[in-house]
Amino acid sequence: MRRVHRTLVPMAALPLLLTALSGSLYGALSARGIEAFWLIKLHTGNFGAINLQPYYSTVLGILTLFIAGSGIGLLLGRWSAR
Repeated sequence: MRRVHRTLVPMAALPLLLTALSGSLYGALSARGIEAFWLIKLHTGNFGAINLQPYYSTVLGILTLFIAGSGIGLLLGRWSAR
């Protein structure tokens, strides 16, 4: 389980960071009256030639839940072994 967790964390971290940063930056720019629609496209998974919008949020949600669950399971397993 530890090997699977360590493999999936970097794969999930990049899209999660991209989503968080693009959403935050879009909100900050919108507050200043700057329209940056391309940030919303990135935020929702539209990367130009690669459009993942229909699957992006579902895949991110599943990856996040799996990584959180496996991390908690590894943490609790470590504590119960003591």
